[in-house]
Amino acid sequence: MIQAIVFLPLIGALVAGAIAIYGAHARNPSGDEMEHGDHGHGAHAHASDAHVHDDHGHDDHGPIEPPAAGSRAAEIITTALLLIAAGLSWVVLVDVGFLKHDARVVLFSWINSGDLNVNWTLRVDTLTAVMLVVVNTVSSLVHLYSIGYMNEDPNRPRFMAYLSLFTFAMLMLVTADNLVQLFFGWEGVGLASYLLIGFWFRKPSANAAAIKAFVVNRVGDFGFALGIFAIFMLVGSTDFDTIFGAAPGLTGKTINFLGWNADALTLTCLLLFMGAMGKSAQFLLHTWLPDAMEGPTPVSALIHAATMVTAGVFMVARLSPLFELAPNAQAVVMLFGASTAFFAATIGLVQNDIKRIIAYSTCSQLGYMFVAMGAGAYSVGMFHLFTHAFFKALLFLGAGSVIHAMHHEQDIRNMGGLKDRIPFTYIVMTIGTLALTGFPLTAGYFSKDAIIESAFVAHNPFALYGFLMTVVAALLTSFYSWRLVFKTFHGEPHDHHHYEQAHESPLTMLVPLGVLAAGSILAGFPFKELFTGHGVGEFFRDSIKNKPDILEEMHHVPALVAYSPTIMMIVGFVVAWLFYIRRPYLPVELANQHQGLYKFLLNKWYFDELYEIIFVRPAKWLGRFLWKKGDGFVIDGFGPDGVSARVLDVTRNVVKLQTGYLYHYAFAMLVGVAGLITWFIFGAGAR
Repeated sequence: MIQAIVFLPLIGALVAGAIAIYGAHARNPSGDEMEHGDHGHGAHAHASDAHVHDDHGHDDHGPIEPPAAGSRAAEIITTALLLIAAGLSWVVLVDVGFLKHDARVVLFSWINSGDLNVNWTLRVDTLTAVMLVVVNTVSSLVHLYSIGYMNEDPNRPRFMAYLSLFTFAMLMLVTADNLVQLFFGWEGVGLASYLLIGFWFRKPSANAAAIKAFVVNRVGDFGFALGIFAIFMLVGSTDFDTIFGAAPGLTGKTINFLGWNADALTLTCLLLFMGAMGKSAQFLLHTWLPDAMEGPTPVSALIHAATMVTAGVFMVARLSPLFELAPNAQAVVMLFGASTAFFAATIGLVQNDIKRIIAYSTCSQLGYMFVAMGAGAYSVGMFHLFTHAFFKALLFLGAGSVIHAMHHEQDIRNMGGLKDRIPFTYIVMTIGTLALTGFPLTAGYFSKDAIIESAFVAHNPFALYGFLMTVVAALLTSFYSWRLVFKTFHGEPHDHHHYEQAHESPLTMLVPLGVLAAGSILAGFPFKELFTGHGVGEFFRDSIKNKPDILEEMHHVPALVAYSPTIMMIVGFVVAWLFYIRRPYLPVELANQHQGLYKFLLNKWYFDELYEIIFVRPAKWLGRFLWKKGDGFVIDGFGPDGVSARVLDVTRNVVKLQTGYLYHYAFAMLVGVAGLITWFIFGAGAR
């Protein structure tokens, strides 16, 4: 069964990829690519329009290209295979989590080189089973949603192939039994994210965003790779069971790192966490995540809810036996998690692009997950990952439904009053917002409150900082989430033309929204005991190693701590209602009064500009210098090009000596004879 879960998406990706290649060739046998429609969201504008819209609603005249042959087949095959995989994932969760049938499936021997022996093994324990459910459930719904959303795109088979490939890479990552296999899946999701963010490759901004995601992740992956090397050096193996068995013996050992004797476990865990910071977009390596919005909306939902960004959180949970032995590394994890939760929430307050607001919300929620990991409450972090997948996918796909209704308008300032035009989307978006802000009895309420409690009781140098930041972030989250709902669905419509044309999305888009809305409520209470209560030990067993007694201490926090997130959620809602429903002139006045702060937040703390000055420009200057001066002037000038140029110069001058005039040759001979006689006379005389 586990082989089917993992490899069905790969089969779907290969079939859709074959259809995409065949369809492209059938459509254009000459091989010249003329993708008129592939300019942005316009690629799936309504065929009834005589033209295409680009991403901001401007018209981009040109015919809509006919879809590739077999588009419908690619959609049906990939979606059906994913739905089967999702169904089987739930069966595995019951089998492994409740019936305790952990499994290890050795597929084949992969690498045998000296001491390095790596088998390709599928490891299925409760932690994996939870991730299988999250990845396949959300991915199958995103596949189904994409059928409606990408309806007019001529390259749907290619899109479906990439989506399924993304899912397969993530499944490889979560079923890994060793660090090398995990790294394969880790890089696989990086590749798939690059392909999907840059799916509309005729859009310069999409290409730039794809490259940015790829490069920023390489920075984190460099640290991750060093961490894997360090573990292999210390333990002599990359298998998880061997590593966990040897881990207690590593305490107190040191590694000489650049002349600095560092604690072996602390350094290794920090290097591994660096990889998690890149993948899960933590503070300093977060800049790629908001730009990932350049891809089609279903991609955003997949990256932000189920695949890419959850990889870092999963990896820290998987390696919890190591992190538990490295308290200093845990302190760093909590510091970065709490900082990200607060930092991303402040930026979300003033953004105007509907997808970017939700993107910063993801960034902030990932910070929450790492706060729980830093506290040693790994099951609590995984609980938030589990619930967050449902409501974040719901919010992104809901935003896609709004964008679809508004003819690809993404600026919430140009929306308003849409609740009457798209009531179903309004209801599900409200459910998603309630879950995100932690409204009582929604999924987010149980997992988010548990994280704040875990930060309060944690024995960590940054525990108080983590607690305060997450509580403040809860207030900010509530404010910007309700701001989005109020500006989009309430008030007066700002763009009457698009408002009049707004209509509800097709059924293929509404069904996934309905399922995710149900998940945003049902993923909480029924699973509460398994992730945060007395059932954790029974449910997770050895798959994660929580800090002893932390869950027990969480159940005895003061009442004010327990209620603080709910209080913050109410305050955030009231302020947003006051600002955007009751007195809509207030935000404008506030922005004018505090222009410096407003611009600071609007420009995302100027991180992009800062990185441009510190890293991008020097790298470009160095590259240009090495190209022009190093390669062009030195290597080519004095190397192959220089030698060939000198040979040509010499031959050109030698050719000039061959004139064909007899008196020239006679003169040359005379000079030669005179020279010889002179040499003989003076040479002989000297002897």
